Amino acid sequence: MVWLGFSGLVIALLVLDLGVLNRHSHAMNAKAALTWSGGLVAMALGFGVFLLYREGHHQALEFYTGYLIELSLSVDNLFVFLLIFQYFAVPADLQPRVLKWGILGAIVMRAIMIGAGTVLLHRFEWIIYLFGGVLAITGLRMLRSEAIEVEPDRNPLVRLVRRLLPVTQGYRQDHFWIHEGGKLVLTPLLLVVLVVEWSDVVFAIDSIPAIFSVTRDPFIVYSSNVFAILGLRALFFVLATMMTKFRFLKVGVAVILIFVGAKMVAEYWIQVPVLVSLGVIVGTLTAAIAASVLLRPRAAG
Repeated sequence: MVWLGFSGLVIALLVLDLGVLNRHSHAMNAKAALTWSGGLVAMALGFGVFLLYREGHHQALEFYTGYLIELSLSVDNLFVFLLIFQYFAVPADLQPRVLKWGILGAIVMRAIMIGAGTVLLHRFEWIIYLFGGVLAITGLRMLRSEAIEVEPDRNPLVRLVRRLLPVTQGYRQDHFWIHEGGKLVLTPLLLVVLVVEWSDVVFAIDSIPAIFSVTRDPFIVYSSNVFAILGLRALFFVLATMMTKFRFLKVGVAVILIFVGAKMVAEYWIQVPVLVSLGVIVGTLTAAIAASVLLRPRAAG
């Protein structure tokens, strides 16, 4: 019943967001984006209260911790989406259409990957250490790298599509493909969607193992992922103008990945309580945001 109820809630939110409030593709203004993001965060907090009432405080803490992990990792996803849009010169009024299909695809792919991860962990317990190592290495690489490079032309999926079908030189309104001269021709907008979906799969390789460090309950893993994904579309428009203001946020995300990875590797010897994990994640994000606000770069003089 909980699975069915949650699925119904997700479908209702998707219909409200994509089918009613934002039926026609347009860039959300800051007020609308903040309102929708705040509403989804409040709903996620309320869902945690529901889990507290139905399942107990341990499951509620696991949900909140997983939700914060996924939300913090989503910030890096959004930065990559922004770079993809800049690379393809996607007009502002077409970006919501790409994000809509990206979110729908992400929900389906996360369900598949979470199911696969659950089976793997059940059959091969040792894989948790592999997951942990991947997360820790990713966090260290994130700390060392200064910039994220996005090269869609090297994306194997994009190269395959371009090899099989012709692509128009420019955008054709909000169409993914058109008929020209009696032939099916793709538009660059479809390539953007493919690159966004591909990048989400890559990021899921980090985020899915990260949530498994908190809980092995498939429902909590999926629900925390979905609540984070549902807010991505509005959060993109909130953060698109604020990315440069929180320059230490990437460092905070990297520290969280290293902590989660180390926790998974040391799981056999050290059991870190969920409340401690939640405190570390909240504290790291708070410190990163505070440092970004207080330690602003000096203007060149």
